[in-house]
Amino acid sequence: MSKTSKIADVSETIEFPTFDASKATDQFRVIAEKGVEQSKEVYAKVKAGAEDTHKALESTFENARSAGNDLSLKAIAALRTNAEASFSHLEALVAARSLSEVIELQTAFFRKRFELSVEQARDMQGVVSKAAEEVAKPIKDVFERSVRELKVA
Repeated sequence: MSKTSKIADVSETIEFPTFDASKATDQFRVIAEKGVEQSKEVYAKVKAGAEDTHKALESTFENARSAGNDLSLKAIAALRTNAEASFSHLEALVAARSLSEVIELQTAFFRKRFELSVEQARDMQGVVSKAAEEVAKPIKDVFERSVRELKVA
């Protein structure tokens, strides 16, 4: 037996797989459609997240503006109160008739100023705390919602 006949015998008994282009095209189309569908889903999620974040930022900036206005009004009111108290004290000092009366007025004035300063500081602290909560709330809500959605997915 010659080498060529052995090769011919072997090639007759071995079957080579056939390539069917239509099946490959169908498989490629299925894979491409899945990829497009997944891309659309991801895009929709990203778009929704971006819209939520945009709304939260708008709300945050509006809250910050409002809180800043409240804080400014509170500061102006405190300054006005302090100025009026100082002018009233000055008038009382000018009208004083003795050194003991001046000392008594000064003592009372400093005590009232200290009490008023403590009260004003508490008011400002309350306004600042409220402002911080209001400013942070929209972003905090979006973040918590995103974390919940990630845990579900």
